[in-house]
Amino acid sequence: MWEDFKKFAIQGNVLDLAVAVVIGAAFGKIVSSLVDNIIMPFVGVLLGGYSFEKLSVKFGDAVIGYGMFIQSIVDFFIISMAIFMFIRLLVKLKIQKEEEKTEEEPEVDPQIELLAEIRDLLKDERRMRETE
Repeated sequence: MWEDFKKFAIQGNVLDLAVAVVIGAAFGKIVSSLVDNIIMPFVGVLLGGYSFEKLSVKFGDAVIGYGMFIQSIVDFFIISMAIFMFIRLLVKLKIQKEEEKTEEEPEVDPQIELLAEIRDLLKDERRMRETE
């Protein structure tokens, strides 16, 4: 079991996931800062100087701060849209790279391919004889 885990970890899946989590967290902080410090103040100016963070309703002694909830919803949509656009760009770049790779592969001569198949068949036949 330990050997399987080491193969899995070394294969890159765990490392890729760890890198993705770290980059995702940093990217989330950048977008949150964009929303908190640039977009929402601009929206507040457009709405006549209102700040979403201060919006609240008072019921008796309880204060319901729904402005922070609105802020969180806006954060979510902007962050998810930014991540969507980033992933879409990465997928396009990956597809272009794969297309370039397939174009670069030289065509194999049919005679060479046939000889390789014959070689593989002979190897398989030799192994069968050795195991008998």
